[in-house]
Amino acid sequence: MVLSQFDYVFAIGTFFALLDAYNNGANDVANAWATSVSSRSITYRQAMVLGTIFEMVGAITVGARTADTIKNQIIPNDAFGGNAGVQMLAFTCALAAASSWVMWCTRHSAHVSSTYSLVSAVAGVGVATVGASKVQWGWNSGKGLGAIFAGLGMAPTISACFGAIIFLLIKFVVHVRKNPVPWAVYSSPFFFLIAATICTLSIVYKGSPNLGLSKKPSSFIVAVTMGTGAGVALMAAFFFVPYLHAKVIKKDHTVKWYHVVLGPALFKRPAPEGADVSAIPDYAVVQDDHDDSTPAVTSSGDSTTSVAEKKLSDPESQSPVRALTYKEIEAEGTRKLHAKLRQNRGPMGWAMRTLHNNPIGDGEMYEWHNIKALFRRLPAMIVAGALYGSHYDIHAAQSGIAGTPEGERMARVYAHATKYPNEVEHTYSFVQVLTACTASFAHGANDIGNAAGPWAVIYSAWKTESVVASKAPVPIWQLAVLSATISLGLLTYGYNIMKVMGNKITYHSPSRGCSMEMGAAITVLVFSQYSLPVSTSMCITGATVGVGLCNGTLKAVNFQRVGLLALSWIATIPVAGTLAGVLMGLFLNAPHF
Repeated sequence: MVLSQFDYVFAIGTFFALLDAYNNGANDVANAWATSVSSRSITYRQAMVLGTIFEMVGAITVGARTADTIKNQIIPNDAFGGNAGVQMLAFTCALAAASSWVMWCTRHSAHVSSTYSLVSAVAGVGVATVGASKVQWGWNSGKGLGAIFAGLGMAPTISACFGAIIFLLIKFVVHVRKNPVPWAVYSSPFFFLIAATICTLSIVYKGSPNLGLSKKPSSFIVAVTMGTGAGVALMAAFFFVPYLHAKVIKKDHTVKWYHVVLGPALFKRPAPEGADVSAIPDYAVVQDDHDDSTPAVTSSGDSTTSVAEKKLSDPESQSPVRALTYKEIEAEGTRKLHAKLRQNRGPMGWAMRTLHNNPIGDGEMYEWHNIKALFRRLPAMIVAGALYGSHYDIHAAQSGIAGTPEGERMARVYAHATKYPNEVEHTYSFVQVLTACTASFAHGANDIGNAAGPWAVIYSAWKTESVVASKAPVPIWQLAVLSATISLGLLTYGYNIMKVMGNKITYHSPSRGCSMEMGAAITVLVFSQYSLPVSTSMCITGATVGVGLCNGTLKAVNFQRVGLLALSWIATIPVAGTLAGVLMGLFLNAPHF
């Protein structure tokens, strides 16, 4: 029997569940992929495609398990006294508080944990609804708040250890060699083995209840996991190593990506004459912008004169020339980016030209000329909002603005990190693609429970008018919808978090990046197997710090950024919990006729 009188609660709860999933993609997923983009192993657009695929696969196949902890283990079902309407309201308030807080933080480029935001919000509504005594504050067999919040310190520490171990393995097997390139090429199948094994283990070992893999014997789990990992390693040895040998060691610039299917035949492929430089990308974090000569345009009119040029060339100005402020330098960079985007021939170029040529004029918004401009701008605003992130200069934002204290700080951090040959880093860029996909799969397996758990409770209570129905498994269609919404958050707004992560903490490169991602993925999957919601953001941040410390000095890590992250994580708990509790208390005890 459907609780038709509470249709509006179900609709509001659905909205905030989707908003929570969107923020998860814009905040947590963006942070997870920031490592791959920061090391230049993949582009932001490639991260969008791969993130969409593997987030959905991880969420649908494994994600139903961690959702149970959030929806059933923090507030006992019997605490609601059989009132399904109150249960619906409680989890709706939790989603509203958590999603609003994460959205505010994402808007201001403050990186927070959506997992801890929602867990704190559920605890807050529990206190407001049934009292603090009914909330599972203790360990509760690994299901209570004590176990979950223990991950605040455990997850980054464990992830830092895993990431450091993997990178030190790469460092002492490859980087310290006199001729590290052959070592990097021929040892690459081993790291493919590690990444493939982690991904397979996450599916097979206590996989999704809907797949029934948890009922399989241990011998089956071991055989499938090791077999898949070994199979990927053999394929890498048969196809990938010959391809790398031709491209990196022989320096054959005529080899294309599709030649990988030739396998061992590439060993016999003669190198072209004059092949003395490998045709591989430059993985340096800070690179010269060859378009620096292009002046940044002002925000009004069609002038191509930069603010700096105006200050120097204005004959009527009698004031002495002064240095640009931080805000002016930042605005100059934004104007330059927008000028480049307006030259684009695609949809983004059209949108930016439309917005530039139809500014909001003087007077109030209801003035007729502003109303006409707004109608012209609306389609362009939608297009620009959807595509702006794919054109954003992530690396320039991460390394800091030259001439500012932030830029100088990052230059000092980068100076203490050893730079390895591009040929070696190119080898690990391929490994990092696999580790990035593994990390994305792990995120989908763990963090989908943030929104899926409360939404499943709201849906089951609304549909069946029963509190007990919340114990039923999360429907696959809900996992699919929420994972698609997570991907939408990454596509449209992930750049706003990604620009302050990655290289903002320490120097990134493919060999470092794949170590960070494998360390974070292992940690997330370990917590996921015990049904403990853990912050993927904390795991990747911990792994980043761990790998950064492998440079041998504390100066190779930007602890100012790490401190700000830790502060935002800690602040999330009281803010989200209090906001959710206040909302629930007001709605539950509001006076009425």
